[in-house]
Amino acid sequence: MATKRISDEPAYVLHRYDWSESSLILEVFTRHHGRIALVAKGAKRPSSSFRPILLPLQPLHLAFGGDGEIRSLKGAEWQGGHIMPSGEALLSGYYLNELLLLLLARDDPHPGLFDVYANVVQVIASEHGEALQSALRAFELLLLREIGLLPLLDAQTMTLRSLDAQSRYCLVPEGGLRQCGEADRSSLSGAQWLALQESLSNAAPFTATLRACSQVMAELKPQLRTLLNYHCGVSTLRTRQMMMDLQSL
Repeated sequence: MATKRISDEPAYVLHRYDWSESSLILEVFTRHHGRIALVAKGAKRPSSSFRPILLPLQPLHLAFGGDGEIRSLKGAEWQGGHIMPSGEALLSGYYLNELLLLLLARDDPHPGLFDVYANVVQVIASEHGEALQSALRAFELLLLREIGLLPLLDAQTMTLRSLDAQSRYCLVPEGGLRQCGEADRSSLSGAQWLALQESLSNAAPFTATLRACSQVMAELKPQLRTLLNYHCGVSTLRTRQMMMDLQSL
C-alpha cells in the first residue's frame, strides 16, 4: 500500500533532537494533523536546505510522508513574517512549546488551537511586558479548554451554582471553580470569571480572551500555573525553572 504524502502543511517545530550524526528527529505542531514526529534526514549537514529553516517559533509549510509513528520529512519552506525572538520572549515561546509537548497527544488535530498558537507567536516576536503576559494567560486558558481540562467558568464546578458577581472564587486542580475567602489573593470575583467565560465563547476567542486576561493577570497567573503543573505531572515546568534561575542571576 502506498504511503500517504502530505504537502504544504502549516506547522511549527516544537522540539528537535539528534537522531544520527547527520539527521534530526522533530516534534512539530501541524494545523491539520496535530502533534507529530518527523525524521529530517541529513538536516545537520552544512549543505542541507533544512538546516537554517527547522527552528522553533518560525512559521513553516512542511511536506512529509509515511505511515509509522515517526514520518519522513520531504520538504520545508519558511513562511517569513518575523525574526527569531530573544531573551524573555524566546523563553516564553519555549514555555508554550513545553506545554504542547506535555499536554497534546500525537495525531490529534486542533486547528483552532494551532491558530491561537500562531497568534501568540506573533505577539512574542513583537511585544514584551504586559502584552506578552496577557497573551500567555490567554493561550493557557484556550489550551486547557481545547483539551477538556478547563471547567466552565460561569458556575461552581462541584455544586453547579451560579456565580455571585461580588463573591470570590478560585480555580483549583480536581476541585475546579469554587468559592474561597475574601482574603485569598489568588482569586477572582464572580464577575471577572464570567467575563473570562464570555471571552472564551467569543467568535474571535484569542483577541477577546487576551483583553479579558489583561484585567486580571496578577490573580489569574498563579491559579493557571498550579492547574497546568498538576495536569503536566510536574512541580515546576522546565522553562519556568529556567526563567527563575536566570532571574536569580
